[in-house]
Amino acid sequence: MYKVIIIDDEDIIVEGLKKVVNWAKYDCGVVAAASDAKSGARAIRENDPDILFTDIKMPNMDGLTMLAGLKGEFPDMQIAVLTGYRDFEYATRAIHIGVTRFLLKPSKMNELEEALQAMTENLRKQRKGTPESKEKPAELQETNAANNFIVRGALNYIELHYAEKLTLTELAEKAYVSQWYLSKLLNKYTNKSFCDLLNETRIKKAEELLRNPSLKIYEISDVLGFNDVNHFSRVFKKIRQMSPNEYRNVVCK
Repeated sequence: MYKVIIIDDEDIIVEGLKKVVNWAKYDCGVVAAASDAKSGARAIRENDPDILFTDIKMPNMDGLTMLAGLKGEFPDMQIAVLTGYRDFEYATRAIHIGVTRFLLKPSKMNELEEALQAMTENLRKQRKGTPESKEKPAELQETNAANNFIVRGALNYIELHYAEKLTLTELAEKAYVSQWYLSKLLNKYTNKSFCDLLNETRIKKAEELLRNPSLKIYEISDVLGFNDVNHFSRVFKKIRQMSPNEYRNVVCK
Protein backbone atom coordinates (compact mmCIF):
# COMPACT_ATOMS: atom_id res chain seq x y z
CA MET A 1 0.00 0.00 0.00
CA TYR A 2 1.23 3.52 -0.86
CA LYS A 3 1.28 5.85 2.14
CA VAL A 4 -0.40 9.25 1.68
CA ILE A 5 -0.13 12.44 3.74
CA ILE A 6 -2.36 15.50 3.35
CA ILE A 7 -1.31 19.02 4.41
CA ASP A 8 -3.90 21.80 4.36
CA ASP A 9 -4.97 24.43 6.87
CA GLU A 10 -8.62 23.97 5.88
CA ASP A 11 -10.07 21.03 7.83
CA ILE A 12 -12.91 20.68 5.35
CA ILE A 13 -10.40 20.03 2.56
CA VAL A 14 -8.51 17.42 4.58
CA GLU A 15 -11.65 15.57 5.66
CA GLY A 16 -13.11 15.86 2.19
CA LEU A 17 -10.07 14.28 0.57
CA LYS A 18 -10.01 11.49 3.14
CA LYS A 19 -13.64 10.58 2.50
CA VAL A 20 -14.26 11.39 -1.16
CA VAL A 21 -11.20 9.87 -2.85
CA ASN A 22 -11.28 6.12 -3.38
CA TRP A 23 -7.80 5.54 -2.04
CA ALA A 24 -8.07 1.75 -2.02
CA LYS A 25 -8.69 1.74 -5.77
CA TYR A 26 -5.12 2.99 -6.23
CA ASP A 27 -3.65 0.84 -3.45
CA CYS A 28 -3.24 3.91 -1.24
CA GLY A 29 -4.07 4.86 2.32
CA VAL A 30 -3.94 8.16 4.23
CA VAL A 31 -1.53 7.68 7.13
CA ALA A 32 -1.43 11.25 8.48
CA ALA A 33 -2.71 14.78 7.98
CA ALA A 34 -1.44 18.19 9.10
CA SER A 35 -2.72 21.75 9.12
CA ASP A 36 0.57 23.63 8.70
CA ALA A 37 3.96 23.21 7.08
CA LYS A 38 5.92 22.60 10.28
CA SER A 39 3.74 19.77 11.59
CA GLY A 40 3.43 18.47 8.04
CA ALA A 41 7.19 18.19 7.65
CA ARG A 42 7.34 16.37 11.00
CA ALA A 43 4.62 13.93 9.87
CA ILE A 44 6.55 13.27 6.65
CA ARG A 45 9.73 12.42 8.53
CA GLU A 46 7.81 10.17 10.91
CA ASN A 47 5.86 8.29 8.22
CA ASP A 48 8.11 8.46 5.11
CA PRO A 49 5.09 8.67 2.76
CA ASP A 50 5.00 7.82 -0.94
CA ILE A 51 2.50 10.53 -1.86
CA LEU A 52 1.82 14.05 -0.59
CA PHE A 53 -1.21 16.22 -1.27
CA THR A 54 -0.48 19.73 -0.01
CA ASP A 55 -1.60 23.32 -0.16
CA ILE A 56 1.18 25.88 -0.63
CA LYS A 57 -0.70 28.96 0.50
CA MET A 58 -0.90 28.64 4.28
CA PRO A 59 -0.05 31.07 7.11
CA ASN A 60 3.62 31.58 8.02
CA MET A 61 5.07 29.51 5.21
CA ASP A 62 6.86 29.85 1.89
CA GLY A 63 5.25 27.27 -0.37
CA LEU A 64 8.07 26.93 -2.90
CA THR A 65 10.68 26.65 -0.15
CA MET A 66 8.66 23.90 1.52
CA LEU A 67 8.24 22.02 -1.76
CA ALA A 68 11.94 22.28 -2.59
CA GLY A 69 12.90 21.11 0.89
CA LEU A 70 10.58 18.11 0.78
CA LYS A 71 11.50 17.13 -2.79
CA GLY A 72 15.19 17.52 -2.09
CA GLU A 73 15.12 15.42 1.08
CA PHE A 74 12.55 12.91 -0.22
CA PRO A 75 13.24 12.72 -3.98
CA ASP A 76 11.04 9.66 -4.59
CA MET A 77 7.99 11.15 -2.89
CA GLN A 78 5.26 12.15 -5.34
CA ILE A 79 3.75 15.59 -4.68
CA ALA A 80 0.42 17.02 -5.82
CA VAL A 81 -0.26 20.66 -5.01
CA LEU A 82 -3.82 21.75 -4.22
CA THR A 83 -4.14 25.51 -4.15
CA GLY A 84 -6.29 28.50 -4.93
CA TYR A 85 -3.13 30.42 -5.86
CA ARG A 86 -3.62 31.14 -9.58
CA ASP A 87 -0.16 32.08 -10.77
CA PHE A 88 1.30 30.45 -13.88
CA GLU A 89 4.92 31.34 -13.07
CA TYR A 90 4.53 29.95 -9.56
CA ALA A 91 3.08 26.72 -10.95
CA THR A 92 5.92 26.44 -13.48
CA ARG A 93 8.56 26.83 -10.75
CA ALA A 94 6.79 24.26 -8.58
CA ILE A 95 6.73 21.73 -11.43
CA HIS A 96 10.40 22.45 -12.20
CA ILE A 97 11.25 21.61 -8.59
CA GLY A 98 9.61 18.22 -9.06
CA VAL A 99 5.89 18.52 -8.27
CA THR A 100 3.90 15.89 -10.19
CA ARG A 101 0.60 17.77 -10.41
CA PHE A 102 -0.48 21.37 -9.72
CA LEU A 103 -4.25 21.43 -9.09
CA LEU A 104 -6.37 24.52 -8.56
CA LYS A 105 -9.06 24.56 -5.88
CA PRO A 106 -11.80 23.51 -6.07
CA SER A 107 -10.45 20.43 -7.83
CA LYS A 108 -12.78 18.10 -9.69
CA MET A 109 -12.84 14.42 -8.80
CA ASN A 110 -11.47 13.37 -12.19
CA GLU A 111 -8.51 15.74 -11.70
CA LEU A 112 -7.75 14.27 -8.28
CA GLU A 113 -7.99 10.71 -9.58
CA GLU A 114 -5.83 11.50 -12.61
CA ALA A 115 -3.18 13.00 -10.32
CA LEU A 116 -3.33 9.99 -8.02
CA GLN A 117 -3.07 7.60 -10.96
CA ALA A 118 -0.06 9.47 -12.36
CA MET A 119 1.70 9.44 -9.00
CA THR A 120 1.11 5.74 -8.33
CA GLU A 121 2.32 4.91 -11.85
CA ASN A 122 5.50 6.89 -11.19
CA LEU A 123 6.00 4.98 -7.94
CA ARG A 124 5.53 1.62 -9.66
CA LYS A 125 8.08 2.57 -12.30
CA GLN A 126 10.51 3.61 -9.58
CA ARG A 127 10.17 0.27 -7.80
CA LYS A 128 10.62 -1.69 -11.02
CA GLY A 129 13.41 0.51 -12.28
CA THR A 130 17.13 0.74 -11.80
CA PRO A 131 18.93 1.02 -8.47
CA GLU A 132 18.98 4.39 -6.74
CA SER A 133 22.54 5.03 -7.89
CA LYS A 134 21.31 4.97 -11.50
CA GLU A 135 18.54 7.53 -11.30
CA LYS A 136 16.93 8.68 -14.52
CA PRO A 137 18.15 12.05 -15.89
CA ALA A 138 14.73 13.67 -15.32
CA GLU A 139 14.71 12.56 -11.67
CA LEU A 140 18.24 13.87 -11.19
CA GLN A 141 17.27 17.17 -12.78
CA GLU A 142 14.29 17.58 -10.46
CA THR A 143 16.36 16.73 -7.38
CA ASN A 144 19.14 19.10 -8.44
CA ALA A 145 16.62 21.90 -9.06
CA ALA A 146 15.13 21.38 -5.60
CA ASN A 147 18.53 21.22 -3.91
CA ASN A 148 19.77 24.33 -5.74
CA PHE A 149 16.64 26.15 -4.57
CA ILE A 150 17.27 25.04 -0.97
CA VAL A 151 20.92 26.13 -0.98
CA ARG A 152 20.21 29.51 -2.61
CA GLY A 153 17.48 30.14 -0.06
CA ALA A 154 19.73 29.16 2.84
CA LEU A 155 22.58 31.40 1.67
CA ASN A 156 20.18 34.29 1.18
CA TYR A 157 18.77 33.77 4.68
CA ILE A 158 22.29 33.83 6.16
CA GLU A 159 23.00 37.05 4.26
CA LEU A 160 19.90 38.68 5.72
CA HIS A 161 20.08 37.31 9.28
CA TYR A 162 23.82 36.95 10.00
CA ALA A 163 23.61 39.44 12.88
CA GLU A 164 21.10 37.30 14.78
CA LYS A 165 21.90 34.29 16.96
CA LEU A 166 21.39 32.14 13.89
CA THR A 167 21.67 28.36 14.22
CA LEU A 168 21.65 25.46 11.78
CA THR A 169 18.43 24.28 13.44
CA GLU A 170 16.65 27.56 12.69
CA LEU A 171 17.97 27.64 9.13
CA ALA A 172 16.85 24.05 8.50
CA GLU A 173 13.37 24.86 9.79
CA LYS A 174 13.15 27.80 7.38
CA ALA A 175 14.16 25.48 4.53
CA TYR A 176 11.74 22.71 5.64
CA VAL A 177 14.52 20.12 5.74
CA SER A 178 16.37 18.29 8.50
CA GLN A 179 19.57 19.72 9.96
CA TRP A 180 21.48 16.72 8.64
CA TYR A 181 20.21 17.18 5.09
CA LEU A 182 20.85 20.94 5.01
CA SER A 183 24.36 20.45 6.39
CA LYS A 184 25.01 17.84 3.69
CA LEU A 185 23.74 20.16 0.93
CA LEU A 186 25.77 23.16 2.10
CA ASN A 187 28.92 21.05 2.16
CA LYS A 188 28.17 19.58 -1.27
CA TYR A 189 27.38 22.87 -3.03
CA THR A 190 29.78 25.25 -1.26
CA ASN A 191 32.43 22.94 0.26
CA LYS A 192 31.83 24.78 3.53
CA SER A 193 29.97 24.14 6.75
CA PHE A 194 27.12 26.26 8.05
CA CYS A 195 29.43 27.80 10.69
CA ASP A 196 32.04 28.68 8.07
CA LEU A 197 29.44 30.32 5.82
CA LEU A 198 27.95 32.30 8.72
CA ASN A 199 31.34 33.42 10.00
CA GLU A 200 32.57 34.42 6.53
CA THR A 201 29.45 36.53 6.03
CA ARG A 202 29.97 38.20 9.40
CA ILE A 203 33.64 38.89 8.75
CA LYS A 204 32.89 40.50 5.37
CA LYS A 205 30.55 42.86 7.18
CA ALA A 206 33.16 43.39 9.91
CA GLU A 207 35.63 44.63 7.31
CA GLU A 208 33.16 47.34 6.34
CA LEU A 209 32.48 48.32 9.94
CA LEU A 210 36.15 48.44 10.87
CA ARG A 211 36.60 51.28 8.39
CA ASN A 212 34.53 53.43 10.73
CA PRO A 213 36.99 54.59 13.43
CA SER A 214 34.17 55.68 15.75
CA LEU A 215 33.08 52.05 16.24
CA LYS A 216 34.86 50.09 18.96
CA ILE A 217 35.83 46.45 18.37
CA TYR A 218 33.42 45.14 20.99
CA GLU A 219 30.59 47.20 19.44
CA ILE A 220 31.27 45.64 16.05
CA SER A 221 31.32 42.19 17.66
CA ASP A 222 27.89 42.82 19.20
CA VAL A 223 26.44 44.13 15.94
CA LEU A 224 27.61 41.02 14.09
CA GLY A 225 26.00 38.59 16.54
CA PHE A 226 29.13 37.11 18.13
CA ASN A 227 28.92 35.79 21.68
CA ASP A 228 31.82 37.96 22.86
CA VAL A 229 34.62 40.10 21.50
CA ASN A 230 37.28 37.41 22.07
CA HIS A 231 35.34 34.94 19.92
CA PHE A 232 34.98 37.61 17.24
CA SER A 233 38.72 38.30 17.30
CA ARG A 234 39.59 34.59 17.02
CA VAL A 235 37.26 34.07 14.08
CA PHE A 236 38.47 37.23 12.34
CA LYS A 237 42.12 36.23 12.73
CA LYS A 238 41.43 32.70 11.48
CA ILE A 239 39.82 34.03 8.30
CA ARG A 240 41.92 37.15 7.63
CA GLN A 241 45.23 36.08 9.28
CA MET A 242 45.27 39.23 11.39
CA SER A 243 43.32 40.61 14.33
CA PRO A 244 40.54 43.19 13.90
CA ASN A 245 42.84 45.87 15.35
CA GLU A 246 45.64 44.93 12.94
CA TYR A 247 43.19 45.00 10.04
CA ARG A 248 42.03 48.46 11.09
CA ASN A 249 45.59 49.76 11.45
CA VAL A 250 47.01 48.18 8.30
CA VAL A 251 44.15 48.06 5.82
CA CYS A 252 41.90 50.89 6.91
CA LYS A 253 44.44 53.71 7.05
